[in-house]
Amino acid sequence: MNKLELITRLKNEANISRLEASRVVQIFFDDMTETMARGERVEIRGLCSFYVKSYKSYIGRNPKTGEKVRIKPKKLPFFKPGKEIRERVDHQ
Repeated sequence: MNKLELITRLKNEANISRLEASRVVQIFFDDMTETMARGERVEIRGLCSFYVKSYKSYIGRNPKTGEKVRIKPKKLPFFKPGKEIRERVDHQ
């Protein structure tokens, strides 16, 4: 499912206009992004959580030349599925 499909589904299920559905989805994603940018965790009970993981600086290698390169510290977003979603996906 992509963003457009999500908007269409929300529009149909909530019986609202496409513009309203688009705005709701955009607000949701913007707030999630802003929360994670502050380093805070986003948790949707029963579904999943998103959190930011920090990495320290380290020495890596350029795969083409083999030259050592200093990798700057960075933060990356991570996704952790909740129990309910894990069980539904692995429903064998």
